[in-house]
Formats: sequence, structure tokens, C-alpha cells
Amino acid sequence: MVSANPSRSGRGGDASQNDFETLKRLIHGKLVDKLDLSRLGDLEGDTLRREIRLVVEHLCDTENPLLNRAERERLIEEVLDETFGFGPLEILLKEEGIADIMINGPKHVFIEKNGRIQRSPVTFRDNDHLMQVLDRIVSKVGRRVDETQPMCDARLPDGSRVNAIIPPLALDGPSLTIRRFGSNPLTLEDLLRFGAFTPEMVMLLEGASKARLNILVSGGTGSGKTTLLNTLSSFIAPDHRVITIEDAAELQLQQEHVLRLETRPPNIEGKGQVSATDLVKNALRMRPDRIIIGECRGPEALDMLQAMNTGHEGSLTTIHANTPRDAVSRLETMISMGGIELPLRALRHQFASAVDLIIQANRLQGGPRKVTHITEVVGMEGDAVIMQDIFLFIQDGIDEDGKAYGHFESTGVRPSFMDRLEQAGVRLPSNLFSQRTLGY
Repeated sequence: MVSANPSRSGRGGDASQNDFETLKRLIHGKLVDKLDLSRLGDLEGDTLRREIRLVVEHLCDTENPLLNRAERERLIEEVLDETFGFGPLEILLKEEGIADIMINGPKHVFIEKNGRIQRSPVTFRDNDHLMQVLDRIVSKVGRRVDETQPMCDARLPDGSRVNAIIPPLALDGPSLTIRRFGSNPLTLEDLLRFGAFTPEMVMLLEGASKARLNILVSGGTGSGKTTLLNTLSSFIAPDHRVITIEDAAELQLQQEHVLRLETRPPNIEGKGQVSATDLVKNALRMRPDRIIIGECRGPEALDMLQAMNTGHEGSLTTIHANTPRDAVSRLETMISMGGIELPLRALRHQFASAVDLIIQANRLQGGPRKVTHITEVVGMEGDAVIMQDIFLFIQDGIDEDGKAYGHFESTGVRPSFMDRLEQAGVRLPSNLFSQRTLGY
């Protein structure tokens, strides 16, 4: 029996916290010894947790009957989290409003909440404890992280994106970066309420999706590209066959007829890798109505453009870029990285023929995320891709809380693809594109 009583000083003193951790490890070890895996295998998740909880409660009462109610409940929950979940991470994953979790070794955990980064009191015992949690995360999606492959992309059951890097590359211990995607993705109404765009902009995006325009979502890290992609996909007709291609599956499409594909890293022998380029080529043989690439990162960009040009209208993808013009340059660079030597003019012509609309998402100072440009790709003039802005967000300043604010504008430009929208049965108000400031 552990004689220390952590309840007397809560989390305040180091000695008390050490006693608590010692007791927790002891109970967790005895729980593992008591588990009858052959019998538990027949139980469902909730039933199994209830059964194990009874065992943990009995062990708590046996090992330290002096625990007060709050400490006893905390101990039980943490042992259950160690057994079924992701240990100390579970506390942060259950907390509403956390956008990112950044773990810089076992003792330095930071979160982003309400647009601000702050340190969390949550810690791990040591590097081994953090590695156990990390192994549990990556093994659930058939991946691994070890000295031979010290970097890894994975995902949590709710779709949240996980990137991990471990020693010897990470000098201060295993490091995890988790981009949260809740089990209930943000809806169109949520984004309108947050002021990410205006109803007028939504009308255009809905019409463009229904008319099967090819759309490129551009933006920096954390700007909301994946959320925008999910929102745009809600406009896709339910009878369309959609194929998604991602490095780590995180899109949460609402359609019934969705086939999700995920890349695969090489095995321990350096073989068996399946790249996004391989999946795009295979997807073209699977009778897709639309192809959605979670993010273009490399040579698959050319395959995506060719797919858009060869009968797979209405396809969507995202790219890391700060402006619509930068997005063109980024695509050119990525295609060149694949060793494909195309004349610059031919490559730009391919882009101009394939992409109809660029949606630029940016994360402004203080955290607000806005659609700052909706830009039409008009065509080519000489060696240059011609684009025109339809809607813009203009930043007016920074408020007293350090957050950027501004307003949306319609530039007065009427898109050249309006005939395609009308042929698809999309009717937009005649004054939608008149030059003015938009409210939201």
C-alpha cells in the first residue's frame, strides 16, 4: 500500500504530485495484471470502460482508502485515460476551444485558445511516457515512429491532424503538434457567424460548386483551408462520386458516396511507399465525378491539373500560399520539383485552363480567419496568367485586444464564368457583383 496521501496538498507540492503519480502507476500496473483479456474482448467500448472502472475503484480503495472524493475521481479518470485513451492528452482533447496542442518534450505543453498561445499545466512523466502515448496514436493509423523514421504524420479518431518528431532530430524529447478538428466540423452557418466571409460570397461559392468549377483554396498554416474545403464540399450534389486523397485523412465530407484514399510512407526497409501522385493516377481509373486532394505538396499538382482538364470538373484542392498570385508560383515550383521539365508558358497555360477560382484564406493578427480574396482565373495573356478579384477583405486596423479588423468589398467585377453558372441552373442576384462594401 502507498502510505502517502496526495489529497492533503492537492497539486500544489512536488512531493505530493510525485506520490500521486506513484500511486497511479501502481494501480495501473495492478489493473493490467488483473485484466482478463479473453473475457474483455467480447465487451463493447462503453461497457468495457464501465467494467474496468469498477476494478480501478476497488484498487483505489484498497491501495489508499484515505483519498478524498476529488482526488479519487481524478485518479480513476487518469488511470482510465492511460488504459483506453492518450493519457494526459485526454484532458486537452476534451476541452472546448483549443485549436492547437504543441508538446515540446514531456514537461513543456502549450495550447492555442482564442487565438493566443498559452502554457498548459498538463505534463507527461518523462520521455518514455510521452513516447508510449505517441506510439498509441500512430499505431492506430498503421504508422510508426522510431529512430529509423523519426518523423510522422498521423491523425486522431476525431480527425485531428498530428505531426510528431522524436530524438535524435528533436533535441528536447519527443515533440507533437496537434491541429484540432472536432468531431462536429464547423458548418457554413458557423463560419458566417464568425465573419469568415459574407452571405454574398457564399452565394458565389455555392453557385461555383454546383456549376462544377475547379476551385483552389490557398492559405498559410492554420488559416482554415481544410475547414473551407469541408464547407465547399457541402455544396456537392449527393449523387456525385467523390474521391479524396490525403497524406493523413482529415476531411470530414457529409456526402454518402465518398471514397477516401490515404498515402502510405515506406516501411522499415524503405519500400512500399504510395505517394499522392500514385493515388491521383489510380483515382482517375475509379470513375470519379470529382477529385479532392487535401493538399498539393509536390508533383501530384500536375496530375491534379490534368485531371481538372480532362473531364473531372468540380475538383478541389488546397495549397500553401499567401496570395492568389503566390499560389500560381507555388504550383510551378512543386511541379518542377518532380523533375518534370515543362516550358513555363505551357505549365501556366495548363493552370489557367484547369483552375477557375482561387479562394484565399488568411489568419490575421490576433487569430481571426478570413477569406481575403475570391479571385477568378481568367486565362493567359502572353506568358502571364490573368486573374481578377471578385471579393476582397480589407484590413482597417488592430483593436485594443490586438485583433485585426476590417471589411469586405465587392470589386464590381462580373465573373466571366457566369454563363456556366446559368447553364447549370444557378441564378444569382443581378446586383451581387456591384461595387460596394459588404456587411456581415
